[in-house]
Amino acid sequence: MPGTSGSGEGGAADGAAGGGADAGAPGGLRRTLTFRDLLVYGLLFIAPMAPVGIFGTLQARSHGAVTVVYLVATVAMACTASSYAQMVRVAPRAGSVYAYARAGLGEAAGFVAGWMAMLDYLLIPAVAYLFSGIALHALVPAVHPWVWTALAVVVTTLLNLAGVRTAARVGFAVLAMEIVVLAVFVVSAVVVLIVHGAQRGWTAPLTGEGGFSAGAVLSAVSVAVLSYLGFDAIASFAEEAGGGADRVARALLTCLVVAGVLFAVQTYLAALLMPMSAADLAARPAEQGTAFYTTVDSAVGGWLHALVAVSKAVGAAFAALAGQAAAGRLLFAMARDRRLPGAMSKVDAASGAPRRALLGAALVTLVAAVGAARRDDGLDQLSSIVNVGALTAFGLLHASVLGWFWIRGRRGDRGRGRSRAPGDGAPSVLWHGVVPLLGLAVVIAVVVEASATAQLVGGVWLVAGLVVLAVQYGGRARAGGARG
Repeated sequence: MPGTSGSGEGGAADGAAGGGADAGAPGGLRRTLTFRDLLVYGLLFIAPMAPVGIFGTLQARSHGAVTVVYLVATVAMACTASSYAQMVRVAPRAGSVYAYARAGLGEAAGFVAGWMAMLDYLLIPAVAYLFSGIALHALVPAVHPWVWTALAVVVTTLLNLAGVRTAARVGFAVLAMEIVVLAVFVVSAVVVLIVHGAQRGWTAPLTGEGGFSAGAVLSAVSVAVLSYLGFDAIASFAEEAGGGADRVARALLTCLVVAGVLFAVQTYLAALLMPMSAADLAARPAEQGTAFYTTVDSAVGGWLHALVAVSKAVGAAFAALAGQAAAGRLLFAMARDRRLPGAMSKVDAASGAPRRALLGAALVTLVAAVGAARRDDGLDQLSSIVNVGALTAFGLLHASVLGWFWIRGRRGDRGRGRSRAPGDGAPSVLWHGVVPLLGLAVVIAVVVEASATAQLVGGVWLVAGLVVLAVQYGGRARAGGARG
C-alpha cells in the first residue's frame, strides 16, 4: 500500500486528531511495545479458536461451505485492516478510530466514532469474562459463575495496571497455550482423516454440500466477520509502539492474515470430520452452537473436547484483558481531548499505564459481566447487543479514509501553499477509494443482518452520544459567548 506520511500531512493529522502529550514524554504513554506484543494483543482479542462457537451456524447457513466463508470474510475484513493501516499513519494517536474520524471527518464525527467504539470495547470484554466464568463453573461447579467472572476481571485488571509490557508478556504465554491446543486439534484431525477418512468429499468445505450457493455463503459471511472483531485493538496502542505507525500498520495486517489462516484450517478439518450433514444441522438449530464439540467428541474423543473447553475458558479471560486495555486507551484519548472527564487522561508514572481510564473501563465491564452472570439468560442477553458499536465505528473509519485523502488532507496542504505530489501521499483510487467503499458496504450488510436487539441498543447508544455531543457543544458556545 502507498505510504501516507509526510512532514506536512503529519502535522495536519496531529492537529485534527487532537493534542495531548507526546508518546514517551513525561505524563504520556511510553513506546515500549514490540511487533510481537502488538500481534499478541490482536490475536488474544480475536482468539485463535474463535470459530468454535459459531462453526455450526456457519456450516448450516453456507450449506457446508464453511471454509470458503472464512476466506471471503478475511478478504472482506482486509478492507477494514487497510483503512486502519492508512489512518494510523495519518493520526498515530491512542484512541484508534476516534482519532482517525477526528482527522478525516471532524471533531463531531470523531466523538461519535469513539462513543460507538466504546460500546464495543466495554461490552465485548464483558461477554468474554462471562463466557470464561461459565466455562470455569462447568469445570468447578461448586463455585458460582459470577465469582469466576469477577475473579477474571480482577486478575486481568491487575495485569493491565502493572503496565502494557507486563500484560503483553503474560498474554503471550496464554496465546501460546491456545495455539498449542489448536495444533493438537489439527494434528489429531489429520491423523483421524488419514486412518479413517473424511465424512464427506475433500472439497466440500470449499464448494458446499450439494452445490455451491453464493447467496448462502454471503449470508454466512455476515456472521463470520464478527469473529475478527478485536484485531483493531492493535491500533489503540499507536502511542506505545516502538517503531511508530508503520509497525502498527504491519501488525494489523499480519494479525488479520494469521487469524484468517487459522480460521480456515480449523473449519476445513472440522467440516470434513463432522458426523452430521449441513442440511441436518440446519434442521436442528439447537445443536449448532455445540457442533464443533460434537465433531471433536465423535472423531477424536472427549479428552480433546475438555482440552479445547479449558483453552477457551482461559483464553476468553485474556481476550477480555486485551479488550480492556484497548478500552482504557480509548477512554484516555477522549479524556485527553476533554470529551470525557479529564481525570481519566492521567498516566501512572511507575507503570506508564492510563490507570484511571483502565479502572473506569474495568468497573463498567465488571458490573455488566457480573450482572449478566447472575441471570440465567445473561450470556444470550449480553451477546445480543454487542458488535453494532464496533461496526458503526468501522463504517466511520472507512468514511475517514475518504474524508482525509480526498477532502480534508488535500485542503490542509493547499492551505499551507504546498502541493501534493504523486508518491507524497497522493490519493490512490484503489486504497483510498475502492477499498474503503467496499469496506463500508460490508459493514452496512453486517449491520442489516444484526439482531433487532443489537440494532435497537446500538441506536439508543448512538442517540445518547448525540445528546452528549450536543450538550458539550452547547456548553462551549455559552462559554465562548461569556468570554465575548
